Amino acid sequence: MSEILVVDDDGHIREVVRFALERAGHQVREAADGRAALQAVSQHTPDLVVLDIVMPEADGLTTCRELRKHSRVPIIFLSSRDDELDRVLGLELGGDDYISKPFSPRELVARVSAVLRRLQPEAAAGAGAELSCDSLRLDLIRHRCHVGGRELVLTVTEFELLRVLLSAPGRVFERAQLISQAYGDDHHVTERTVDSHVRRLRKKLSDAGADPIETVYGIGYRLREAPQS
Repeated sequence: MSEILVVDDDGHIREVVRFALERAGHQVREAADGRAALQAVSQHTPDLVVLDIVMPEADGLTTCRELRKHSRVPIIFLSSRDDELDRVLGLELGGDDYISKPFSPRELVARVSAVLRRLQPEAAAGAGAELSCDSLRLDLIRHRCHVGGRELVLTVTEFELLRVLLSAPGRVFERAQLISQAYGDDHHVTERTVDSHVRRLRKKLSDAGADPIETVYGIGYRLREAPQS
């Protein structure tokens, strides 16, 4: 059973989301604004946050920005504004998905399930519990990333994208292949969403002193192979 924090200033929306998620077997907690959400996460980290964007006190984007300073908890944004700028900004701040209101409760549950599945460790015993290339290392069991001796806080989506690229350094992955292998059966993901996640992932790696991801224009991305010694 996963614990989901639902953050929305509309009590009716929270009730609808709670009913749908509890019916799917999840445990649900609620917060009516961003400040209450930050307090709730500080007291007990949930497995996933469903986060409205337009709220009083602290809006969803501000709340996400604060959470990403110290937490990798998956975040799915809800918004009554189907605005591409909001969508891209939300993803680049560290959101894992974005759903526009009005939404289907069944779709929301499917999106939550898809993001939670990415949290599950691979059957790493056969493939190895760790992937590495040069100074970059992924621990597939503990879901941790290190560059040199420094740990990077990656979202579940960023981790999965890096896992796919790191599984075959030098190989070019088309965006459609990244969607299939990193996002699984989440067919709602667009190529533009992939670009937003990769852009944020590259910045984190660059800030840590690594720049291993290359863009192959018109095709997709690849991880630069480690230099031969």
